[in-house]
Amino acid sequence: YYHRHAEWRYLWRLMPWTLAGIAIGLFTGKVVSDAQFTAILAVTILGGIAIMIWREKHGEDIPVPDYWWFSALTGLTGGFATMIGNAAGPIMALYLLSMRLPKYAYIGTVAWFFFMVNLFKVPLHIFFWGTITTRTFAFNIAMLPAIAAGAFIGIKAVRHIPEKAFRSLMIAMTVLAAVKIFF
Repeated sequence: YYHRHAEWRYLWRLMPWTLAGIAIGLFTGKVVSDAQFTAILAVTILGGIAIMIWREKHGEDIPVPDYWWFSALTGLTGGFATMIGNAAGPIMALYLLSMRLPKYAYIGTVAWFFFMVNLFKVPLHIFFWGTITTRTFAFNIAMLPAIAAGAFIGIKAVRHIPEKAFRSLMIAMTVLAAVKIFF
């Protein structure tokens, strides 16, 4: 629905690094313990949120991290997090919120990012990890009506959320996601 609002330049900056992060996650997923992964991810996200909130309070006088290494670090971390624990949402939120994308551009960009990344991960989960089976696939098919309903409700709800409130909501949801990772 929001495809026309996607900011492709941010996707193209992230994608090579994200694919590298997925590859790292694919081969280290059996080595990194759940506790190590959650601790690293949660601390990274909470640190990023602290910086983002500080930047929100101090306005536009801090330059947006638009350097290649910022995209590289975000892509590697996001790719690793999505492969190991499907936990790249907070990392992408931090990246796109730091770019100060308007709400529709934010939604369109994040939707395309996760569509492409998850499509890339499907064969890896089937052939390398064996985590997608006929049973899990059938469950996902059964969930399609709920997903469609959620998408419809989301489209209607976003229209009524002002831009500033949307940013605050995304920051709050990212904090909650990072805290949930600890538990």
